[in-house]
Amino acid sequence: MTFQKSLSVFALSSALVFTSLPASAETTTEDIIFTEKQFDYQLIDEQVVASSSLYTYDSGLQFTYPDAVRGVYVTGHSAGGARFNDLLKLMDQTELNAMVIDIKDDFGDLTYVPKEDSPIKDLGIGNLYMKDPRKVLETLEQKEIYPIARVVVFKDTRLAEKHPELSFVEPNGSVWKNGREEAFVNPFAKEVWDYNVQIAIEAAKMGFQEIQFDYVRFPEGFENRADVLKYTGGGYETSDPDPVQRRVHAVTDFVAYAKEKLKPYGVKVSVDIFGYSATLPEAPGIGQNFSKISSNVDVISSMIYPSHWTSYFGIKKPDLEPYRLVQEYAKVENVKLAELGDKAPISRPWLQDFTASYLGAGNYQVYGAKQVQQQIQALSEAGINEFLLWNAGNRYSAGVDYTPGK
Repeated sequence: MTFQKSLSVFALSSALVFTSLPASAETTTEDIIFTEKQFDYQLIDEQVVASSSLYTYDSGLQFTYPDAVRGVYVTGHSAGGARFNDLLKLMDQTELNAMVIDIKDDFGDLTYVPKEDSPIKDLGIGNLYMKDPRKVLETLEQKEIYPIARVVVFKDTRLAEKHPELSFVEPNGSVWKNGREEAFVNPFAKEVWDYNVQIAIEAAKMGFQEIQFDYVRFPEGFENRADVLKYTGGGYETSDPDPVQRRVHAVTDFVAYAKEKLKPYGVKVSVDIFGYSATLPEAPGIGQNFSKISSNVDVISSMIYPSHWTSYFGIKKPDLEPYRLVQEYAKVENVKLAELGDKAPISRPWLQDFTASYLGAGNYQVYGAKQVQQQIQALSEAGINEFLLWNAGNRYSAGVDYTPGK
C-alpha cells in the first residue's frame, strides 16, 4: 500500500491554533487539518502528483466496475457485525453487486479507528464498528462486490461540538442544532473541506473504489437564520452580492476541490443530492445546484424516495405511487444531464426500500418487493440502469428483479 514512486506526501507540524503553514517554493497549495493536538499539513507538489499517472496510489486490491452498479446502503455496525454475512448472501443470490458503507456517519463519527500516523487520530472520533476494514474490503474483493465509502460531510455534530468556530453559533453561544439535535459544520470553512477530504483519502487507501459524499449542503432553514447566527464566511463573504449564490459557490467548490484532491488515489467521486434540486435552478437555502454539482462528479445520486416528496409532478400522495414518481423524476433528470453533454456524470439514484409510516394513515404504504420493483422498472424504462437502495436497518426486500431491462 504505497505510492508507486517514493514520495513524502505530508509535512506535519504541531500547532496550538488553526494556522496555515507558510507557502514555500516546494508547495503549490495549503491544506489544513487538525486534531486535539492541532496539526497543520501541506501536500507537497500536489499538482504534479494529481496530473501524473506515475503517482497513482495502489491499495493492493483489485476491483472491476460492474456492468451497472446496483447497490445497498450498509452501516458501519452492519459491515463490522453479523449482519454483513446476511448482506453477502443477498449479493450472492441476486443481481445486486455493490455496497455503500459508512466511513463517516450521520453524527460525524468514524466507523473505524484511524491508524497511529493519521492526522485525525487524536480527534477521538474513531470507533470499532469495523474492527478490520481491510478485511471487509478483502472479502468484497473476493466476492467481486464494488465498494463505495460514504462520507457524511457537513452534517457533523461531533466536529461542531468540538470546534464551534467551524459551525454555526447561536447568539447565546451554543451551537445551532435542528429539531433532531443535529448540528452542521460550515461549508464556507476550508478547514472543514480538508478534514473531510482527509477522511476520504483514508478510505481510498483502505481500498474503496469510490467516495460518496453525503450532506453536501447547508442545513435546511439556514437562510432564515443566516443574519442571526455567528459563523465565518471564509473567502465567500464578498464573492457574490447574492447570499444564495455564495452558498451555491461554496458547495460546488467543495465538490470540485475534493475531486481534484482525490485524483492521485484513482477513486471515483459521487455526491448524494436532494431529488427536488433537479427540478429547480438551485435549492436556494441549502446551496445545491444540481447541474453545477453534477458537472464536477463522476456519479450523481439523487435521493428520490417517493416518501420524501410532497405533492409533486401532479402526484398528491407520492409514497402511494412509486412507479409514477420515479418516472416523472427521471424525465426531468434526463433533460438536466443531457444539457451537460460530455460533463454529465453517471446517474445512480437512491431508491426507497423502507416503509414511511411517519407520513400517517392514508399517505403511505408498506414497501416490499412490488414497490421496489416499480421504482427500478421506471428507471430502466428511462434508460437509467444504476441505482442504490436505502434502508436504515440494512434489511432489504426479497424477491426483487433488479435487472428488469435484461
